[in-house]
Amino acid sequence: MAKRAKGKARSWQEAKLAPIVLVHGKEQVLAERAIESVTNQARHTAPDVEIIDLEAPAYAPMQLLTLTSPSLFGEVRLIRIANAHQLNDALLGDLLAYADAPADDCWMIVHHGGGMRGKKLLDKLKTTAEVIECPEIKYDNQKIDFVHADFARAKRTISKDAVQALVQAVGSDVAELAAAAAQLISDTTGKVTIGDVRRYYGSRVEATVFHVAEATVRGELATALTLARHAQETGASPVAIMGALAAKLRNLIKVGVMVTRKMSASELKLNPWVAKKTRGDLRGWTPEALAEALAAVAAGDEGVKGRAKDPHYALEKTIIAVAAARNSAGRRSR
Repeated sequence: MAKRAKGKARSWQEAKLAPIVLVHGKEQVLAERAIESVTNQARHTAPDVEIIDLEAPAYAPMQLLTLTSPSLFGEVRLIRIANAHQLNDALLGDLLAYADAPADDCWMIVHHGGGMRGKKLLDKLKTTAEVIECPEIKYDNQKIDFVHADFARAKRTISKDAVQALVQAVGSDVAELAAAAAQLISDTTGKVTIGDVRRYYGSRVEATVFHVAEATVRGELATALTLARHAQETGASPVAIMGALAAKLRNLIKVGVMVTRKMSASELKLNPWVAKKTRGDLRGWTPEALAEALAAVAAGDEGVKGRAKDPHYALEKTIIAVAAARNSAGRRSR
C-alpha cells in the first residue's frame, strides 16, 4: 500500500495515491480530475481493486467498519466518499476514528466540496491525509490559466486572443470550458488560433452580464438591450448587470488615466489584457461623456436596489443613457 502522505496540499495534477486522500474545494471539474487520477493510480497498483462508492448524506452507522474489515480473500478496496460537505453525524464520527488507524488493505478518497460543515473532519484529515485542493475557478484570468494548462498538458499551444475568445464564447461553466478545450485539442493540429475558435464557437452567444456591459459602452444599444433581456431571462439579476456596467466604466476611466498620465496597467491594478481590450472600448468616449455615464449608472444602481418600482425598467433606462452618452460623444468627436 502507498504510505500516508503529510505536508502541504497539492493541486489535482499532483494527486498521489495514499491510504486516505482528501479532495477539497468547490471546483467540481478539478475534483473529478483528482478523483479520476487517484482511482487510476489505484487500478495500476492493484488491477483487481474493488471500488466502493458512498454518498455522505446517506451513510449508515458503522458502515465504514464493515467495508474496511479485513477481507477473507485479501482483496484491496478503494472507498470513494462523495459530498462529505453534507455528511451526517454517523459518518463524521466513523471517519474521525478511521483516520487514526486506516486499514492496511484499503484506500479511501473523501471529497468535500467546501464550506464549514465537517470542519472537525477537515482539520483532522489535513494533518493525516494526502490533501488535494480544488479552488473555485470564477474569474476570466483563472479560466484563461485553466485553458492554457489543459493545452500545455496535451503538449499543444493556443494563442492569447484565441483563449480569450474561447472563454468569452463558452461562458461561466468550467466543465463546458474544459470540454471545449478538449474538442479543440482533439480536432485541430498545430497552434490553435482565434480562427479555430470562431469556426467552432463563433455562432454561440451567451448573454453574460459582461457582454451586456461591453455592448453598452460601445454604444450598441439594440444589442445591449437584447442581451440584457436574455441575461435576465436566464437568471442574471438587474443588480449584477448594473454592477458589471459600473465595473466596465471604472475600467474605462482607469485606462483613460493610464493613457493621459503614461502609467502602466499594474500601477492601476489592471490585468494587462483587460487594459488592452478596454483601451479599444475607450475610443469615442470623452471625459465629459464618461462622467455623464457614471452619473447615470449611480442613479440606476439605486433604482435596481430598491428605489425604483421596476428594477428591470431602471436597468434598461440606464443602458439607454450610457449608450446615448457614448454615441453623442462619438458624434461630437468626428
